[in-house]
Amino acid sequence: MFVCICRAVTEDEVHEHCNNGAYTIDDIADRCGAGEGCGTCLERLDDILSERAGIATTAA
Repeated sequence: MFVCICRAVTEDEVHEHCNNGAYTIDDIADRCGAGEGCGTCLERLDDILSERAGIATTAA
């Protein structure tokens, strides 16, 4: 399933980036561009990071 339509980034790709040290939305954006387009995926990216970390990661 796509998380970011603008950059065609899947949920599996996001998890892979997290497995390799991406801990914030900015980290993910630096690695694959997700979150840098229209912004629709930001909430889902935050949800994924929160689920993985067990804490909220929203940065305003």
